[in-house]
Amino acid sequence: MNKIGFIGLGIMGAPMAENLIKAGFAVVVNNRSRPAMERLAAHGAATAITPAEVAAVCDTVITMLPDSPDVEAVVLGEGGVAWAMRPGHLYIDMSTIAAATARKVAATLAEKGVEALDAPVSGGEVGAINATLSIMVGGTEAAFARALPIFRALGQNIIHIGPAGAGQIAKSCNQITCAVTLQGVAEALVLAEKAGVDPAKVRQALLGGLAASRILELHGQRMLDRNYKPGFKVKLHRKDLGIALNTGREFGAPLMTSSLVAELMDALMAMGQAEADHSALAWLGRRLAGQADQ
Repeated sequence: MNKIGFIGLGIMGAPMAENLIKAGFAVVVNNRSRPAMERLAAHGAATAITPAEVAAVCDTVITMLPDSPDVEAVVLGEGGVAWAMRPGHLYIDMSTIAAATARKVAATLAEKGVEALDAPVSGGEVGAINATLSIMVGGTEAAFARALPIFRALGQNIIHIGPAGAGQIAKSCNQITCAVTLQGVAEALVLAEKAGVDPAKVRQALLGGLAASRILELHGQRMLDRNYKPGFKVKLHRKDLGIALNTGREFGAPLMTSSLVAELMDALMAMGQAEADHSALAWLGRRLAGQADQ
């Protein structure tokens, strides 16, 4: 059939599906809300009412969903993807979920002769739109090689990390690094403001030295602009840190700084900022420092 099914058309999923269409793949989409499906249909996608209907007409199915229970429901639940997939088909989950869930899904699908990859991404909405995502892949070498043309339509830094679940471990490492760096940038810029120094010039200086990072470049500017329109929501990064912290407990790896940033994100959500971009850590920092963030 050589069709790709894509389930989950949110901030990340919709542009990813569109990039597959632009790359020449035949794409069948499914989403909980119909308007997102209609927008993709206008770009050339076919639509399906249920996940099982997607799997019935596609030999590769991709999911991009919010959390582990969503993936389990869509893949293993009644009327899910697993009901319709057949031997030789390929399943790729690009959500950020628990490694244990990725391994469970892979093992269940293997019983049906279906190969599975966990392939979470980093790069945010901009990376999804521009097809510049970093893709961290868990699964067999053979399945990875088979999926590589698809990944190349979605990203640029594509790494096979290891067996099933390894992609999700790598994503937890990514989310830890991003969270801690975001908090560091927020604290630095708030300190500059509080001390009466131009934070824009501080950022410019830091970008030329060892403190330079993509987060300082992109999210540092967001913090200066007080622009918290979500590219990646606080509530989703907090969910990802929860996965990372659980993984740390599973393997006996203390994650003290990650725990602190998770608490700060809890505070943000309690203050009504769950839907804001995760750069809103600067919003919280300014409030704690007694500064306005208008």
